Amino acid sequence: MAESDNKDSDSKGKEAAERFSRSVANIAETVEKETAELVAYLNDEVVPTVRGHSSKALRTAAGKLAELADFLEKQQRKTP
Repeated sequence: MAESDNKDSDSKGKEAAERFSRSVANIAETVEKETAELVAYLNDEVVPTVRGHSSKALRTAAGKLAELADFLEKQQRKTP
């Protein structure tokens, strides 16, 4: 009878291990899918927006630097 209990226990343990392995595999598959979707979203939506804002910020900074250069030139001309 003890041998029968061991076999049942081994069988239940194997079944539990298989269920656990399937669960881990399903989770890994879901994570891979979600990660791919996140990367696609970042590439398609976020990166272009950031680039657009970065370009605008650089143009604004360039304009302000030009204004500063003009101001410094005017100040230099005023002082003997």
